Amino acid sequence: MAKPKSGVTRREYIVGSAVLAGAMAVRAGALPLPSPDAPDNFAVTQERRRRELWNLLGDLPWDHKPAPPELVRTEKHDGYTLERWILDLNGLEPVPALLLIPDRLQKPAPGLLFIHWHAGQYDLGKEQLLRGTEVQPPYAPACAEKGIVTLAIDSWCFGGRKHEENGHQGEEDAFKLMLWRGRVLYGMMVFDEFQALTYLAGRPEVDPRRLGAFGMSMGATKAWWLAALDPRVHTAIDVCCLTDYDSLITHHSLHEHGIYYYVPSLLKHFTAAEINALTVPRSHLSVNGRKDPLTPPEGVDKIRAELLPLYRKYGKEADLHIELFDCAHQELPEMRKQILDWMDRYLVKG
Repeated sequence: MAKPKSGVTRREYIVGSAVLAGAMAVRAGALPLPSPDAPDNFAVTQERRRRELWNLLGDLPWDHKPAPPELVRTEKHDGYTLERWILDLNGLEPVPALLLIPDRLQKPAPGLLFIHWHAGQYDLGKEQLLRGTEVQPPYAPACAEKGIVTLAIDSWCFGGRKHEENGHQGEEDAFKLMLWRGRVLYGMMVFDEFQALTYLAGRPEVDPRRLGAFGMSMGATKAWWLAALDPRVHTAIDVCCLTDYDSLITHHSLHEHGIYYYVPSLLKHFTAAEINALTVPRSHLSVNGRKDPLTPPEGVDKIRAELLPLYRKYGKEADLHIELFDCAHQELPEMRKQILDWMDRYLVKG
């Protein structure tokens, strides 16, 4: 395995160390909050609730100091260079990653964290960025065309991190073993995306003020969770998984989501709308299918109804768009047009 031409840059070290220090303070309950007398008490509440949400995600390896990333190989594609990396995000297992660097690169460039889906496709993982799926064409060409530096990692139990020949068994085993050890599979998944965003933000090509999180299905859920937990996410874009938990229960649809989706005690502390409220007033696009059993439509409407007044408070109503389309669990061409336009507005133009 080839070593990178250089280790962690000074800029990457500073960005990552600052963010990690803040995150460790959140996990320890020591994050300094704004004064209660501050004019914007909503921001105070957001910080407190963000800390509470992190604390539901189990024992996370905040004290781990990542080793330098390892460059495996570089590939030339039409319109971009693809770098294959091994990242040390958690100290427990190496994380294969793809980094797409557009030919049409204007520094500093926007950065996008592409988060793959589940769909029982344990062998696909990060390669979804390049290959797409039956219901979502690949995004690599579009990101290259727009000059967006894009990072995708294999999530726990997927791609190069598949734990067993039988991927479903591997995921269940990981979930159970983590519970025994005080960890939560979903928490570890989100933590890895958080650490991956730190790596992306520290890349010399990337503008850390223009970072996006994007995904479909499992990737969608992780995108809006990450935006809620991490204020560095300038814009969140999610496809077919903005799910209201109470609506999911009402429809007897808990089986529609994989085991990774379930966080102990979550409903004692948060609704889906309350998690999404931690992103306000940063921009958020969510496109969903009215016939999608993973996302009961009245729940999508409920989340929109709760979030819009908060965005209006900041004069940012146009920065929230949540829409239902007449489809099931798929990305329609009309959805993609909205997504690409949103990327232009909030990442390319900033």
